[in-house]
Amino acid sequence: MKVVLFCGGLGTRLMEHSQRTPKPIVSIGTRPILWHLMKYYAHYGHKEFILCLGHQGDMIREYFDRTGLGRPGGPVSRTRGSIELHGLGVEDWKITCVDTGLETNIGQRLSAVEPYLNGDDIFFANYADGLTDLPLRSYVDFFQRQEAIGAFACVRPPQSFHVVTLQDDATVNSIRPASESGMWINGGFFILRREIFDHLRGGEDLVEGAFPALARRGGLLAYRYPGFWACMDTFKEYQHLQSLYERGDAPWTVWRRSGWRAMAGIR
Repeated sequence: MKVVLFCGGLGTRLMEHSQRTPKPIVSIGTRPILWHLMKYYAHYGHKEFILCLGHQGDMIREYFDRTGLGRPGGPVSRTRGSIELHGLGVEDWKITCVDTGLETNIGQRLSAVEPYLNGDDIFFANYADGLTDLPLRSYVDFFQRQEAIGAFACVRPPQSFHVVTLQDDATVNSIRPASESGMWINGGFFILRREIFDHLRGGEDLVEGAFPALARRGGLLAYRYPGFWACMDTFKEYQHLQSLYERGDAPWTVWRRSGWRAMAGIR
């Protein structure tokens, strides 16, 4: 299954750290968060990636083209608006970078890369700014047993805000941390059938446009996962991920048992 990664957003809430660096290539440890996410999928055998580029897309393309994972002199295929890189460094990944516009929404970016899916019936999609240790094989099995068109990881909110319930006269009934409120949120990590493109006409957004329509028809699933999930929307969230990594307590590094720590020179 191919993996579509949305890498074109402005990342405005992280600008105090990444004003000159696109959010997907802000480093956690010595590698960009994008690499960590791709390594997660590759661990489960999904090694073909389609990167939807937009804001500062050239910097993301150049990262793979000339530095870091890129093997000097390695094979590179170029087509109009895209670039493919094969056999990156020690990784046997195929990466296709596609320009999908500067101000397009997620649904428009997804529609722009439809030709690159080559008729795949089911594929992954991801915001490219979150990490998890979600058991991907179990999630895929859950999706394939049903006939829904789309699914997303449903997670507990990790933020520190408090949820309030109150009466009409403003009397507070309760106030408690969001993590203890029973609330679930969209954590991304989408699985989609090709039929999703039938619901993205007219420039509709994926989550705010197509998903509500699918939900009304019973075509949308939420895979509830109470385990580790974290996004990197803000500088505080970046610091949290960096701290976990530096302590050697990064749950998303599911590939560690495959010898990654030794390969990367991490003690």
